[in-house]
Amino acid sequence: MTILQTSIPFDPLTPRPLPGILPASMDDWLHCDDAFAGQMQRREVLLRERRLDVLALDSAAEPAAQELLELVLHHVYPGRTDQVTRPDGQVVEIDRTRPLDTLCRLVQEDFCILQKYADQHVLTAAILCFPASWRLSEKFMRPLIDIHIPVSGYDANIARRVQRLFDGIQPGRPLWRFNALWYEDAELYQPRSANDRREVGDPGAARFLRSERQTLLRLPETRAVVFSIHTYVLEAQRLHKWKTPPDGGAS
Repeated sequence: MTILQTSIPFDPLTPRPLPGILPASMDDWLHCDDAFAGQMQRREVLLRERRLDVLALDSAAEPAAQELLELVLHHVYPGRTDQVTRPDGQVVEIDRTRPLDTLCRLVQEDFCILQKYADQHVLTAAILCFPASWRLSEKFMRPLIDIHIPVSGYDANIARRVQRLFDGIQPGRPLWRFNALWYEDAELYQPRSANDRREVGDPGAARFLRSERQTLLRLPETRAVVFSIHTYVLEAQRLHKWKTPPDGGAS
């Protein structure tokens, strides 16, 4: 089944210099769109069939994962403690012993948790159902510089700037950025090894635009940084139908 959005709440074709960060708000932290039902079904299948590929949790990150679950519940399903009814009508039981599993079933976003060891942030937990040409197994328990090595333009100078940015992230004050990737295939699960570089699609010829709305937020108790990824995939022929809000973002 092809899962597509029909619109996108920002213009992903307006480039910004790396790291391209903008301020957001907690009201705008997580998004829900017209692909919710399809994406959530796909997430459930991936969690069941490819669990070891899409979920990783170091024992030291368990408190942060639990804190993240409570934060998502507070902002997306306020007042619900034991179960929630999603926008697609599905009922989800809240299993706090498996916070990443539960997060996977609550919202469209993927989540990566990064914790600081010495002078670097390390990827210590993730639920990553929709990777855009990378593998969680290759990035798990690696520092930021290693995570971004295959990214074009990500040099030592950018790495230092990103680490300073991570050090300055505050609770309740999310930051966001986006990317724009061209694919011939609309499949959301697109893992790829760092040694198997993907040929960049031609914007004039590719069938689909894939854009990730990425946010950064610090958890107040554990002080871990949460990197969330909301994936949009649209047919290239629909690009002229975008409506971009004046402030560049919407929920």
